[in-house]
Amino acid sequence: MIEGNFVDVISGDIFPASLDLYEHHLVRINRRPVGHDHYIIPGMIDCHIHIESSKLCPSRFAEMAMVHGVTAVVADPHEIANVMGMAGINYMVADGAKVPMHFFFTAPSCVPATPWETSGSVLGWREVRSMLEKDQFVALGEMMDYLGVIDEDPDVLAKIEVAKDMGKPIDGHCPGLTGEDLEKYIYAGISTDHESITLEEAEEKAMRGMTIMVREGSASRNMKDLIPFAKDNRCFLVTDDMEADELVKGYMDKRLKLAVEYGMDPIHALRAVTLWPAEHYGLDIGKVEPAAPADFVIVKDLESFKVKAVYVGGRLVARNGKPLFKVEPLEVHPAIHHQDRAPQDFLIAHQGPRVRVRLMEVMSRQIESMAGEVEMAIWDGHIRPDPNRDIAIIAVANRYREAPLSLGFIRGFGLKRGAIASTVAHDSHNIVCVGVDPASMAKAMNEVSRKGGYVATDGIREASLELDVAGLMSTSHIQDVVDNDGRVIDLVRELGCELPSPFMTLSFQCLLVLPELKMSDRGLFDSVEMRFVDPVIG
Repeated sequence: MIEGNFVDVISGDIFPASLDLYEHHLVRINRRPVGHDHYIIPGMIDCHIHIESSKLCPSRFAEMAMVHGVTAVVADPHEIANVMGMAGINYMVADGAKVPMHFFFTAPSCVPATPWETSGSVLGWREVRSMLEKDQFVALGEMMDYLGVIDEDPDVLAKIEVAKDMGKPIDGHCPGLTGEDLEKYIYAGISTDHESITLEEAEEKAMRGMTIMVREGSASRNMKDLIPFAKDNRCFLVTDDMEADELVKGYMDKRLKLAVEYGMDPIHALRAVTLWPAEHYGLDIGKVEPAAPADFVIVKDLESFKVKAVYVGGRLVARNGKPLFKVEPLEVHPAIHHQDRAPQDFLIAHQGPRVRVRLMEVMSRQIESMAGEVEMAIWDGHIRPDPNRDIAIIAVANRYREAPLSLGFIRGFGLKRGAIASTVAHDSHNIVCVGVDPASMAKAMNEVSRKGGYVATDGIREASLELDVAGLMSTSHIQDVVDNDGRVIDLVRELGCELPSPFMTLSFQCLLVLPELKMSDRGLFDSVEMRFVDPVIG
């Protein structure tokens, strides 16, 4: 028997109660005359997250997420799908099945993410159908190709029609879309959006029929700006991306606390992470009643939402910040073509004393990179990086097969020496490297291609975070991931980079759907004109 102040998210009532369990099933909720100093709430749901962003495989993610009261997620395996296709998606399902958390998935809709880069797979409408036929797949994943929807691209519409035919909702992704284009996008059948960053944007999308996901993640934090809308409307609270170091400190419990601090009614906030997302995705969770799975959380109060105990299927799975289940992650190969680069591979040859080049301009805490121009000196027939002016070389290597490097110039990392490299590079996750020393760049790229993950080096010293699952996630315990990540960042700081999240910033330099200049494994890409450009002007 479990006792506490029971929070009924359906009626909105709160009353002292005891829960009668028989063979781990909830059979009765009894009203009691005496109150308690803790509350019983439904298990929390994050209905839009990319597990890969945590750098943890699903089972390791669950190990920490569940101590914060999250008993279910709706995850879009978009990142690993772009690297490994169905093999990667099947890995996510199988590894998640090894722990008590409910892992639901959306079928990735944009693999490959763009036609201007090399990815590891192509998923069409047939693959989408095969996923949506399975119970674990509850929706079509975020339709990032909103231009394809508006322009009625046949391949895009075919995936949407499959989801509609099977009665599954379609998640959206349409930053800044407005007016007739937004109306056409929604009319295609897309029902949610997590990209609203202003109150006006959220209100227009909701007015036209969308359910707004209020995002408060590690990369993008929008709750404060959207709280006037969120307080008065049915919505979902989501994270989208959640870094391991933040997950240690809190998850949806922290989002509930923040929402209440901003003035949201606690019952309204709870519904946004329990009942409403469960109803939208057709899940039989999100509420505590005899007909539903016995997933519930004991919290200290409805202000801090400090988690004391977590039950899934009537079984105690976490207590006082500790998981009570064993984690044995599945292993999978890194899916990276080993590089054997030489220092001269990272230099652009050119004749003459000086030359004008295009420059990617990084902005701190932003995922966009602006386009600039700068004059560079030529030494020994090559255009050299210039750390005194914060101008570094950026290189992207095809992670899937042998191919020439793509090279360009970038400002904003602040490197005085050395290089950093990563196999996390949204969305196709080719290998990306930034440095001011070609020898260090060769060392960093070659090393990261063998381990997967992050590498920083000054040519002598080296620090790395190994991500053994597709070069995106780790099977190690979260604290080991956080500690190793910290050691890499410490060396990056010594190299001169002061960006708050240098590897996250690095990864977004390859996201070709964002302005203004980005780098693909096929070359420097102008994402305003939607065309490849030469790094050298003229």
